[in-house]
Amino acid sequence: MTSIDPESCYRAVKSRDRRFDGVFYTAVRTTGIYCRPSCPARTPAFQNVSFHPSAASAQAAGYRACKRCLPDATPGSPDWDVAATAAGRAMRLIADGVVDRDGVEGLARRVGYTPRHLTRILTSELGAGPLALARARRAQTARVLIETTELTYADIAFASGFSSVRQFNDTIREVYASSPTDLRGRRGGRPATGTVTMRLAVRTPYLGSALRAFLATRAVPGVEAAGPGWYARTLSLPHGTGTVRLEVPDVEEPGLTAFATATFTLEDLRDTTAATERVRRMLDADCDPLAVADAFAGDPVIGPLVRANPGLRVPGHVDGHEIAVRAVLGQQVSVAGARTVAARLVAEHGRPLPQPVDGLTHLFPDAATLAALDPEDLPMPRARGRALVALCAALASGELALDRGPDRDDVRRRLLDIPGIGPWTADYIALRALGHPDVFLPTDVGVRDALVGLGRDPATATQLSAGWAPWRSYAQLHLWQSLDPSDKEK
Repeated sequence: MTSIDPESCYRAVKSRDRRFDGVFYTAVRTTGIYCRPSCPARTPAFQNVSFHPSAASAQAAGYRACKRCLPDATPGSPDWDVAATAAGRAMRLIADGVVDRDGVEGLARRVGYTPRHLTRILTSELGAGPLALARARRAQTARVLIETTELTYADIAFASGFSSVRQFNDTIREVYASSPTDLRGRRGGRPATGTVTMRLAVRTPYLGSALRAFLATRAVPGVEAAGPGWYARTLSLPHGTGTVRLEVPDVEEPGLTAFATATFTLEDLRDTTAATERVRRMLDADCDPLAVADAFAGDPVIGPLVRANPGLRVPGHVDGHEIAVRAVLGQQVSVAGARTVAARLVAEHGRPLPQPVDGLTHLFPDAATLAALDPEDLPMPRARGRALVALCAALASGELALDRGPDRDDVRRRLLDIPGIGPWTADYIALRALGHPDVFLPTDVGVRDALVGLGRDPATATQLSAGWAPWRSYAQLHLWQSLDPSDKEK
């Protein structure tokens, strides 16, 4: 995590620079509120402000959220994925609801520290401990549900992770200086009863159409579906099943906050927080596209690609286990071939949804189910089948975790220890499941074809990529995107 320099922060506030929304928060002593850096209100005097690395830090200091700029409704800090420190990894798990489900002890265990030491780290880097950070996340989820759904306040309280309606009411009043009824009264149109529709913030520029196309090309029938302007898929969540339908924007203007619309159908409303965070990972919602573009501005290979497709994101995934299995299925076969094999596994071993909708009929097979199969019965070469079963056994036992909690280097080493898992597979999993911004696949067929098309020798891929750090994952996506025929017509 980067340290907060008050003078630099104040310059960003004076210029209302939206790139810093979610990176730090401005608290105003004279009003008792905290804002995002781009708040349109009059800039307070320097001596009257303090800066906080998280909304929870500002709340713990006694400040209320600004009702004008809604500072908690911002993309997260890109530092969480760039640096991937223990604090950043913990924030990903807190956003997924781990503290609400497993407590601070469960969070610390998954990050690899004692609860006391993790609390020290979070307090030092984010200004608040895990309980305060989880409370801030619950409050933000609750506000969105209050303002955008017809759910009862009791349903919203438990959907957001609160243990009681009283705790929910007290927190909303303390954080927003409003009652839940007041917040609901300020909203606009009301969606149909029974849906949970949320707006997920992303920084711009944002090339949502390319992300949708990437996901649609690899969509597994029954688990995923796509159409003009939308993508949908099933969700396996801590308390039950669900589906999500996404409408993802294309916004070329830089420096704004745009919103992807996500409509969730959940078997258990307690999964709202986890479902929201997992979809945000898939959207690469916390990326700072301007920082990525600046890094490639003078590069003769990637620079022109970035200028042609500003805001291209690295598609994440909602389930690390699923993407790991699909990475093994994709070894040495085409995208279409891997999709066909995945569809067979879903039809034979996937769990049917209680209520299929819009072509979404099954959950992807879980690791325990696949680990119990005979490799010789799988529709793939035996060596690959053995690798798949061994991978699933490690995932099912908990020996290997792909939830962004463990250290990335440790995860890669454990993947490579599995016979049949090579660097391409391990790095593809890091790219999609772990949100690693600095992964490059020099032996990938698509990379090699893209470099040939750009007049470069594929044998120099590794050498070229050295200059693309720490954003090699984005260079990877730009190279793949350059192979898209529709991209060449722009």
